[in-house]
Amino acid sequence: MADQVRATVITVSDRCANGVREDRSGPEAARRLTEAGYAVEVQVVPDGADNVADAITAAVGSGAQLVLTSGGTGVGPRDLTPEGTSRVLEKVLPGVAEAIRRRDEATVPTSALGRGVAGTCGSAFVVNAPGSVGGVVAAVEVVLPLVAHVLSQLDGGDH
Repeated sequence: MADQVRATVITVSDRCANGVREDRSGPEAARRLTEAGYAVEVQVVPDGADNVADAITAAVGSGAQLVLTSGGTGVGPRDLTPEGTSRVLEKVLPGVAEAIRRRDEATVPTSALGRGVAGTCGSAFVVNAPGSVGGVVAAVEVVLPLVAHVLSQLDGGDH
């Protein structure tokens, strides 16, 4: 099924959007998803709840079945990715976000501060990942085994 799944990776960062910093997490997520057989599009948007909600909505509207955001999940004043994502989620999947946070607890104690959310929007699985390369790797590792089941469920499949 993975070779049929369309994914959009959205990096949420003022600095990356303005060309001040190179986006490393988005391309890493895209590389890993591509290696797993997904058709991947990458985009960068500035921080802000509206930007995130609009980007997710556009990605789902263009056929993305997996939307992975990277960045904006911390406690800084511009970290509003969870708020923007929550606006468009229809069903929240808190266990996914918790699994991502737990993935690196032993080596990255600050992962407990991550506020990322996950859930469904239309026929898509939407997941917030931290903005670090390590955080994105952890998120992809958690999400990959779940995608086929989530998409089957969204399509009316049996448990």
